[in-house]
Amino acid sequence: MSGLADQIVAELKQRILTGEIAPGQKLPGENGLVEEFGVSRTVVREAVSRLQAAGLVETFQGRGSYVLEVPERTAGLREVRSHRDVLELLDFRIGVESEAAGLAAARRTDAQLKSIERALDDFRRVGDDPSRSVEADFAFHRKVAVASGNRFYTDLIADLGPMMIMLPRTRLDPSYEMSDPSHLTRVIHEHENIHTAITHADPAAARAAMRLHLTNTRHRLTPPPG
Repeated sequence: MSGLADQIVAELKQRILTGEIAPGQKLPGENGLVEEFGVSRTVVREAVSRLQAAGLVETFQGRGSYVLEVPERTAGLREVRSHRDVLELLDFRIGVESEAAGLAAARRTDAQLKSIERALDDFRRVGDDPSRSVEADFAFHRKVAVASGNRFYTDLIADLGPMMIMLPRTRLDPSYEMSDPSHLTRVIHEHENIHTAITHADPAAARAAMRLHLTNTRHRLTPPPG
């Protein structure tokens, strides 16, 4: 993505995540953005497309782009603002969710396994629909935490809420957005590996699958050296 589009995306994300542009409110029109940022229509369209892929706006033909309901931030996530903050959030999740997945493999009930399966099926169905994929992704991780049988894991993931999914997505490189078919396929496959390990009651494999999934997410967010 061009540097000009990057600047527009960063500015509009900030306005959306801070509530300056409220859910349901229309983004400034193409002409307004062209004038405000002094760029071409092509750059503006690229930026809006990126916001849509991040699940922040929905575009309607002939009507413009509207801000989607951003999942509520919990107290702890209110201060997650910088790229470094998001990386540290993922480090935290790697430790917590890997162990939760291991416990889920050892303790899950048949009903809990079915619940994880339904969450995975929902995630497959919504695909790259930005208005639904964040919630579907979060639901899968929450169901795994519930299956751990430890209410502290469940409460912690519930407290983090869908913003734990949304915040990393808003900082992904375009090649790793959910609108990219190959990336979506990879993410679904990573979820499937977690589900398979829990199904087979293999705690070590479940921990490894969750760790790999979240480490891959972190890697996608880490800028190359130099």
